[in-house]
Amino acid sequence: MAREQIAPTKSNLLKVKERLSIAQEGYDLLEQKREILVSELMRKVELVKLLERELDKRVDTAYPCLKRMLIVVGRERANKLAQNISYKFELREKQVVTAGMKLPGLEIRLPNIDLKYSPVNSFAECDETVLEFFELLKICIELAAVRTVAWRLARDVRRTQRRVNALEKMVIPSASETKTYIESVLEERERDSFFTSKLLKKRKEYQNR
Repeated sequence: MAREQIAPTKSNLLKVKERLSIAQEGYDLLEQKREILVSELMRKVELVKLLERELDKRVDTAYPCLKRMLIVVGRERANKLAQNISYKFELREKQVVTAGMKLPGLEIRLPNIDLKYSPVNSFAECDETVLEFFELLKICIELAAVRTVAWRLARDVRRTQRRVNALEKMVIPSASETKTYIESVLEERERDSFFTSKLLKKRKEYQNR
């Protein structure tokens, strides 16, 4: 790593030492942050896998239920019943606190389950299908929310890792090399000054004899 092109002076040495100290402290803090983020990300990934398994199970029950309902009620009649059903869903962004950070998340509020078709035209299969798909929708919403947080965590992990790499491979080595260079130049100057002073002292003593 190339050192900084600055004059080897004591004042510059103090500045480089200060920069190096700040960089090393920043590296330690960022490394801790990265470890926390990775740990939290792994937990979210495991939760995503769990929810995906639950989603698969719910799909395996919801769609056969829908198929049975269509067989019993008939597709045309089911379409007419569905036209009279309307639900409102509230979708909004919310702050999610994870790994000590506030991340933008997603929240969807489901309406209460209300079987809105006429009891005269009601079938047990219709009720069962509505309930099954409401449960399926709940899992989809939870999965989407967790995936959103996981994606943002992964983005922060990559961003933090880039900063850690920059400090570890560029900033700290460059500052360390610059510090070593300035110290060696100053030490050499001190030796030269010491020998010059000693030589002048001997010459003066010789002249005073």
